[in-house]
Amino acid sequence: MKAEQERIQRELSELRSETGDDGELSTVDQHPADAGTEMFEEERDQSMIERLEQELQAVERAFQRVEDGTYGVSIDSGEPIPDARLEAVPHAERTVDEQARFEAENRNSV
Repeated sequence: MKAEQERIQRELSELRSETGDDGELSTVDQHPADAGTEMFEEERDQSMIERLEQELQAVERAFQRVEDGTYGVSIDSGEPIPDARLEAVPHAERTVDEQARFEAENRNSV
């Protein structure tokens, strides 16, 4: 999990440095397609930063669950999270079915 945390922090750092105010936006008239592309890329980068921040928070919560002795147990049902899921997503907080329901509920509430 530590390697996953470091990977996320590295990616966040790279994205943040790429999206910093580097004066890239020119004051010279741009073709509308160029402006649109630039806006799309900025929104994409911001979305990736938000996703990575959420992932980093999930890793930090997983470290806390390790300390609490509750790692590997669903935060919703208390049921064990299968080892295969934890191998694929070490910071998983729920079983696959519970995560799918959680995401569906969040999509519907937005």
